[in-house]
Amino acid sequence: MTEFDKTLASRSVMTEHELATLGDGAVAYIKILTSEEASRMFPAIEGLPKGINLFSLHSADGTPLALTDTRQAAVGHAIDDDLEIASVH
Repeated sequence: MTEFDKTLASRSVMTEHELATLGDGAVAYIKILTSEEASRMFPAIEGLPKGINLFSLHSADGTPLALTDTRQAAVGHAIDDDLEIASVH
């Protein structure tokens, strides 16, 4: 086990910097967004129905990568891009 792995194992929370650099860009997470939040985060997408939840795929540094209507589709995008999905709460 590397020193980094030992440090992570001894703590339950990662810093933003640690998350952003995790996996050298190969780690992502999925976030549930309201349609209003999604409209702000993805301004190029027009006509989102109001009052629904959507799923956004983000790189570990928080960069939005994809917006979908199902968690399964977000997972599919991650798999297609060879990204590991991290569980964040």
